[in-house]
Amino acid sequence: MRSRHGVWVGWSGDAGDAPEPFETGGIQIHPVPLSAREVDSYYEGFSNATLWPLYHDVIAEPEYHRSWWDDYVTVNRRFADAAAEAAPDDSVVWVQDYQLQLVPQMLRERRPDLRIGFFLHIPFPPQELFMQLPWRTQVVRGLLGADLIGFQLPGGAANFLRLARRLVDLKPRGSEVEFEGRTVRARSFPISIDFASIDAIAREERIAKRAAEIRDELGNPRAILLGVDRLDYTKGIGIRLKTFQELLQDGSVTVPEVVLVQIATPSRERVEHYKVLRDEIELQVGRINGDYGNVGQPAVHYLHQSFSREELTAFYRAADVMLVTPLRDGMNLVAKEYVAARVDHGGTLILSEFTGAAAELKQAYLVNPHDIDGVKERVRQAIHADPADARRRMRRMRRQIAEHDVSRWAADFLTAMGIET
Repeated sequence: MRSRHGVWVGWSGDAGDAPEPFETGGIQIHPVPLSAREVDSYYEGFSNATLWPLYHDVIAEPEYHRSWWDDYVTVNRRFADAAAEAAPDDSVVWVQDYQLQLVPQMLRERRPDLRIGFFLHIPFPPQELFMQLPWRTQVVRGLLGADLIGFQLPGGAANFLRLARRLVDLKPRGSEVEFEGRTVRARSFPISIDFASIDAIAREERIAKRAAEIRDELGNPRAILLGVDRLDYTKGIGIRLKTFQELLQDGSVTVPEVVLVQIATPSRERVEHYKVLRDEIELQVGRINGDYGNVGQPAVHYLHQSFSREELTAFYRAADVMLVTPLRDGMNLVAKEYVAARVDHGGTLILSEFTGAAAELKQAYLVNPHDIDGVKERVRQAIHADPADARRRMRRMRRQIAEHDVSRWAADFLTAMGIET
């Protein structure tokens, strides 16, 4: 963005009037306003109570409200208008994520000179689920306004092309489809992290010292299990807690020799699903600690708060077993962050098969999070892993992420758009 004098069109996250355009860090920022009602209906409503659960395998039941859809259209139109005003002639616009799926077609109508890309950061569902959406055809047509539609996995691109055939009567050829006289391509571009940055932080002496302090504060257990997630029903936190509870119950692990640290970053706390989830998780934590903790030695250290990048890196360095067990996840960058932080080639990663990251991190201990017995067995294996085998797995995963970092992700997408990088 900086090297190309780019413009970022986005919402600040606060309701009310948007500030005037400004520059920061060499990037022009064009804020888009949302009213308090639009935050409720467009963002917390249609985006996060309709699309989010629908696109995540209906783990929670989506809500369909016509007033939410109307505001989704209105806000998408506002973003399209803002992008149309900000974009120079014959430039490239890259639209990001599920909150803005109508923008490509709306922008195309206003600015046919533009090259338009779209990237979906979350999973794209199979047609059996997507067909529930009352406005399914409008969303597919909205995405078809782009020249290139990016997904995390090939399956997402294939799902979209099947829907283009079914809902718009198009005839895909490979990864391409003709729409309104243009060729639209749907491909996978697995997103990644800034590996070099996390690697550099993890190598700092203060981070190693802080990791040692964390272990000391936890009582220097034999094994620290770690979960780091937004507090979201897709992340499988409840299953993770149940797994740990059963391991304690059957004597596979004991406190204080083995402890679980669960960091649950606050998320969407005004949405009802998330309020209920927090209550359920905290009840589970309380029961486990009541049954298996000791005075000054809880079995589960539960932290419902946000941490700096440096503090998270220290937690990654301190943990022996990283538990990443979503029920569904487009990619899951926490898994990649953990691997990037393990400059010592230590630690083990337990990773859900239902994350995009599982397609790349094949040396992780892969699990079906719905199979509690299978997860328990993987935890036992990870705790008792042969150190040489664990280091071999970690080295290969680190190499994969170092070679496929976020810069390569962006470069691959822009190259596919016909832009020199």
